[in-house]
Amino acid sequence: MATAFKTTAAEEAPKDTVVNTAPHDWDVSRPEIYAEDRWQPIFAEMRREAPINKIVDSGYGDYWNITTAKPIQHIEALPDLFSSEATGITLVGKEAQDLPEDQVVEMPMFIAMDRPKHTEQRRVVAPAFTPSEMTRLTDDVRGRTAEILDNLPLGQSFDWVDQVSIELTTQMLALLFDFPWEDRRKLTFWSDWAGNVEAMRTEELRQERLGHMYEMGAYFQKLWNERLEAGEAPDLLSRMIHSEMRDMDPMTFMGNLILLIVGGNDTTRNTMSAYAYGLDQFPDERAKLEQNPDLIPNAVQELIRWQTPLAHMKRTATQDTELFGHQIKEGDRLALWYISANRDESVFEDPDRLIVDRENARRHLAFGYGIHRCVGARLAELQVRILLEEMAKRRLRANVIGEPDRVPACFVHGYRAMDVELSRY
Repeated sequence: MATAFKTTAAEEAPKDTVVNTAPHDWDVSRPEIYAEDRWQPIFAEMRREAPINKIVDSGYGDYWNITTAKPIQHIEALPDLFSSEATGITLVGKEAQDLPEDQVVEMPMFIAMDRPKHTEQRRVVAPAFTPSEMTRLTDDVRGRTAEILDNLPLGQSFDWVDQVSIELTTQMLALLFDFPWEDRRKLTFWSDWAGNVEAMRTEELRQERLGHMYEMGAYFQKLWNERLEAGEAPDLLSRMIHSEMRDMDPMTFMGNLILLIVGGNDTTRNTMSAYAYGLDQFPDERAKLEQNPDLIPNAVQELIRWQTPLAHMKRTATQDTELFGHQIKEGDRLALWYISANRDESVFEDPDRLIVDRENARRHLAFGYGIHRCVGARLAELQVRILLEEMAKRRLRANVIGEPDRVPACFVHGYRAMDVELSRY
């Protein structure tokens, strides 16, 4: 394997694997590049010069950058060779990797399991996201969306993330779990801590995060006990109780709750925020959509592609293998950068532009690929589509005021706050 170097042009790239020692521009685990929204040219350079490369000695240890669509799909299609379970599904800081075994707290979740456990547990929750369930939920989602939009001020600044994106997704989570309505914002709070990979970088933050996860587990355990004798019901918690997941250990229970809460929160919430921000950045595309609401279903896919709410997932090689000419060793960790694959020039023309009538927008990888593709993808698409439809029905336009406050992390790719003013068109 070659030592650290960087090529300057694709046609000059040597056959050896590009290995870069951190700190390095291509170490895209760095949170500041997302907080400052300057990740795009870094990934574009990698796609041109070394779409598969290795970073060593980063704050997250050694890992492979996989930056284009084809190898990501290849890896996702071979779940036995590239494990989700071996070392987890996100990059984890070296400090957490090096913890003594008696200090490691594991919360297994089915997205971070391999077959057959993954298949068994996913099967329990999948019926909550079928097309028929989406039809059943549509009127409720539309009613709640309409109520929120009708109570927003016109011509006054407010935080779109808080009042629209978070509120809509949190309400949906509360309904899915039949969660106490008055406490629904706890779901957002827990989700933010659960998805915060930066919190694993220091002992103080690790302990604070763990404390919040135990708080969440205790709250849901109380709900579990209350519903244990109530019989079957359509909410997700009841599905778990009245299934083979009933006897799972407390840590697996917590892990799957974290998965469902984060999965139900981050993708939808950050795509809803991207709708306001992205169309404000591309006013010609906004005008196109405003003039032709029939483009909304395709625009939803394009917004999900353009935003990519979860920047990466991680896999671990279970044996030595070759990946498009690169020698991968057993135990190597591979970061699948969906955020880059969704800007892959070989798949998407002019990929940095948000194009509401893009013909192949549905080819995005924001929901993953293969057996681990997001189980709640239909629900995320439904919620975003209805938001766009209800905005169009009211001829409302969100005008962004200043730059948003972005999440400083390499996993959740999103917005913490964004001031907007609503106007009519």
